[in-house]
Amino acid sequence: MQTIEQSFTVKFEYKTYFTKSIFSVENLLFRQVIAGEGKKKVFFVIDSGVAEAHPTLSDDIKAYSVQHQEVIDWRGTMVVQGGEEVKNDESWVQKILQAVSDYAICRHSYIVAIGGGAVLDMVGFAAAIAHRGVRHIRIPTTVLSQNDSGVGVKNSINTFGKKNFTGTFKPPQAVINDSDFLLTLDIRDWRSGISEAIKVALIKDKSFFEQIVADIALLNARNMDAMQRLIYQCAEMHIRHIAGKDPFEMGSSRPLDFGHWAAHKLEQLTHHQIRHGEAVAIGIALDTTYSFLIKLMTESEWKAVINLIKNLGFAVYHPALLAEEKDGYALMKGLQEFKEHLGGELTIMLLEKIGKGVETHHIDSMLMMEAVRLLFRL
Repeated sequence: MQTIEQSFTVKFEYKTYFTKSIFSVENLLFRQVIAGEGKKKVFFVIDSGVAEAHPTLSDDIKAYSVQHQEVIDWRGTMVVQGGEEVKNDESWVQKILQAVSDYAICRHSYIVAIGGGAVLDMVGFAAAIAHRGVRHIRIPTTVLSQNDSGVGVKNSINTFGKKNFTGTFKPPQAVINDSDFLLTLDIRDWRSGISEAIKVALIKDKSFFEQIVADIALLNARNMDAMQRLIYQCAEMHIRHIAGKDPFEMGSSRPLDFGHWAAHKLEQLTHHQIRHGEAVAIGIALDTTYSFLIKLMTESEWKAVINLIKNLGFAVYHPALLAEEKDGYALMKGLQEFKEHLGGELTIMLLEKIGKGVETHHIDSMLMMEAVRLLFRL
């Protein structure tokens, strides 16, 4: 028998920038991100919700590109469906691929996605499979995408009725967080992203949790300084985690998905009528309650988590949690789907205390449903 063995390492590096008015011609950041090896073809994809809230955005992008045409070869702008629907309809990926072909976008060109997390996921996936990888830049426009999904390395669409079933790990060339986009968010989208900050604080940093508690009134009043503080710290913690042990999730552990096994299933059961962040808030409440019921954490800390979630305006319960099917509660199928998505043994993050997560490989289904009923009674 003959064997040829190969091993190599690929280094990935990208920066997350924080700015405002990114396409003001006086703001040189975007130009600097693109600049390097001569003039680059750039194709822009905009979330329809963002386009509606910022009606001059397409014109601003074109004007910026003309102003800096020695660096930017503007190849067009496409507006795509916003929200989770863009991940449910595979035709949007095909439209991006068609544009790559039509506009002669190559592997040294850039696809720039401007929008919420769902649009960033879809465009990133299309960029990853076009020519086996076209450079892409993310410009997240929601709290949730600026502090969580937009700063990571994952891209995906939903297929077979399952969230993120089809996707890739491909880091962006850069992430640009522009605070101006947050000014036009409705209250649900403003609030929604806070749940991801609660999540990372609960499993990693008690002092961050306490800061969120202290800022409840400011966050509810849409204070930009408080939100920017939250976004920066949450994004930094996510980025540091991604750079750690398992950035491409080769193992069975996925601690940053605390509360997400139930959240993903709840989104599916409600046909995405609730926002991802709203579902995550409920998922966090559920797994925290389960942690309390198995005596992993104290009652006082459990109440502190539930009170924070409720005081920020989130629900901790949804009727879909108790939806029944022929073979039991629909919610509990989320555990198997979560395991299938990652592979290996079931690994769920629970809470030992605020600021410290602990992994388990077994969930008592009856006790989990008792946790649901307890949340219903709150």
